[in-house]
Amino acid sequence: MEELEDPTERLRETMEAAEEQKERWTLSVALSTAIIAVLAAIAGLYGNHHANEAMLDQIKSSDQWAYYQSKSIKSEITAATSQILSALDKPLPAESEEKKKQYAEEKAEIRKEAEEAHESSEKHMRQHVVLSRSVTIFQIAIAISAIAILTRKKLMWYVSLLLAVAGCVFLLMGFMTH
Repeated sequence: MEELEDPTERLRETMEAAEEQKERWTLSVALSTAIIAVLAAIAGLYGNHHANEAMLDQIKSSDQWAYYQSKSIKSEITAATSQILSALDKPLPAESEEKKKQYAEEKAEIRKEAEEAHESSEKHMRQHVVLSRSVTIFQIAIAISAIAILTRKKLMWYVSLLLAVAGCVFLLMGFMTH
């Protein structure tokens, strides 16, 4: 005698297969989201580093400009003293001309250092801005991944992956910005 096939067995197998597929998809979304989070952390770390370096270089530049101004004031005082002594028909100190030359040379070097520090600050800030964009895009991708899990919409996950790729582009640009 032939055994009767249980009609619910096929349904149960189909449901188990569907459940297993959902679990695999959920795992894929979770893993991709974790990777995106790591990339966001890396971009944030480097972005903050460049922001700090920009600030330090700007402080160095400001310090150099203040030093430059102090040398300018000393140079002007030396020149004014020379003019006063000359107007009074008093002899000029021998080191007066040497001081003027020394101040001019020092000012040129100080100016160069101030400008270099300012340029370095701007470079670091450009890198910070690009890396900040990367962090923002990664954060949006993470949020959309969460929405994908909650709504079980694969399209949302694909959008988050696409955004993650865009975030990677900005991350690479942040490393290559000069």
